[in-house]
Amino acid sequence: MADLNHFLDLSDAGGDAIAAMIADALDRKAARKVWPKGKVDADKPLDGRVLAMIFEKSSTRTRVSFDIAIRQLGGSSLILDTATSQLGRGETIADTARVLSRMCDAIMIRTDDHAKIEEMAKFATVPVINGLTDRSHPCQIVADLLTLAEHGKPLPGLELAWFGDGNNVLHSVLEAAGLFKFNLRIATPAGYEPEDEFVQMARAGGAVVELTQDAQAAASGADVLVTDTWISMGQDDAAEKRAAMMPYQVNADLMRAAKNDAIFLHCLPAHVGDEVSEDVFESAASVVFDEAENRIHAQKSVLLWAFGQLAAG
Repeated sequence: MADLNHFLDLSDAGGDAIAAMIADALDRKAARKVWPKGKVDADKPLDGRVLAMIFEKSSTRTRVSFDIAIRQLGGSSLILDTATSQLGRGETIADTARVLSRMCDAIMIRTDDHAKIEEMAKFATVPVINGLTDRSHPCQIVADLLTLAEHGKPLPGLELAWFGDGNNVLHSVLEAAGLFKFNLRIATPAGYEPEDEFVQMARAGGAVVELTQDAQAAASGADVLVTDTWISMGQDDAAEKRAAMMPYQVNADLMRAAKNDAIFLHCLPAHVGDEVSEDVFESAASVVFDEAENRIHAQKSVLLWAFGQLAAG
């Protein structure tokens, strides 16, 4: 339905709405700083709402953050996976969407093929949220943008450097770059670049995007260094790919090339010794656990927007 607030990619909300999400997340996080994690926010904005969460891929941060997020907003959740639902026995995405829409108030799905979530949104009569697909990971990037705001990194003009695989997380970073006009240097091995559609989208939005095979050049003068696991879920742990990626490890040499106050982001789980060295991962510049915690607060703001309770500024 055209009037539903589906959140399949960042552009579904737009820059103003995402800025409002970040502001709301900062306020809500500050308001409950010393509270137990299970205590409901004072205003209970989603009191009585039920979120259905579908997991066709394993999860820690997405599962926990959405579960805690809906609880803190006053609602509740239920979890489905292919092993314990009829999705595993061939029920269609379309039928699942129609059934869940009559039983729940919103659907979050974490899956592989992006076409599945598009089909879910087509047939659902409640908001559908992308918890991850092979194409993009917008909820993660809302948390990343929140983390940058917390650490005093204004987005317009920010110099962000990405290292390693041109994957789904990078696609959403590129989308954010276009929406918020920060600059992005992408260092990947030949053949592992992001999809050109996302590069062009970022450039059309006003971001300066540079693709390079020179990791040192990408890191030079950067405000933020970002990487992700080289071997995504469902991919073979190919020795050939690992060897190609090794020159793009975020290590002390790359951090020295960046600005003195540069920070390091990683959506986790990390394979320390592969995409990031232990000394960087455990350094003061690493804010990866702030980033992980912020998944809760970001997911709360995404949910509020999806339910029409968070207007763009």
